[in-house]
Amino acid sequence: MIVIDNEYVDLQTPTGIMRTHIVRPSAPGRFPGILMYSEIFQMTAPIHRTAVQLASNGYVVAVPEIYHEYEPAGTVFAYDQAGSDRGNELKTAKPVAAYDSDARAVLTHLAGRPDCTGRLGVMGICLGGHLAFRAAMNPEVLGAVCFYATDIHKGSLGLGMNDDSIARAGEIKGELLMAWGRQDPHIPTEGRMKVLARLNEVGTKLNWHEVNGAHAFLRDEGVRYDAELARDMFGLALSLFHRTLAVGAQ
Repeated sequence: MIVIDNEYVDLQTPTGIMRTHIVRPSAPGRFPGILMYSEIFQMTAPIHRTAVQLASNGYVVAVPEIYHEYEPAGTVFAYDQAGSDRGNELKTAKPVAAYDSDARAVLTHLAGRPDCTGRLGVMGICLGGHLAFRAAMNPEVLGAVCFYATDIHKGSLGLGMNDDSIARAGEIKGELLMAWGRQDPHIPTEGRMKVLARLNEVGTKLNWHEVNGAHAFLRDEGVRYDAELARDMFGLALSLFHRTLAVGAQ
């Protein structure tokens, strides 16, 4: 499906204007919506390509700039030490409540778009995986995909590094897919098992996948990219969105 991939909207949030990139099918009609969260680097070329892949399968995809309070609109951090340092610095400078209100703003925008069916999902990568996990606590989210979501097991997201994501996991009512790399040093085995135990405890509609890959195996840039794993796990993400968002949608 041909997509339009050069649009954006500037959404009002309680903490300021948030540029949100829109990638959508060019065909007329209404499509399910997906809030897609980037890594700490914001709207990089690999994140853009991932959004295009989602949209080309029949979804309106909205990618917010997660650090809009701290950086000018359009800022993208490089995949280098300086970019990593800045992204990680801001990750724990921004209050968790601001991440949550950002999610609310994007979901509201998607639901109100004339080209959206109102059936909503979320997806995120790295830090974005954690943000997607939290966004899935919104009751209208029918499906959520989290790729190697960082810091859930440590409860260290946001200002004060004391988030309540694990405690609130029972609020996730849609179907959830979590994909992890077993060779990812950021989320060790004990951390993954802590998350799994909690999701089982609260009865989440859960798909759990661990692969033999490194952190950032999905990113099609850099030495940790694994094309086969990326293809397989992205295919599972599409299957989840198809059955939770697209089937029966008009």
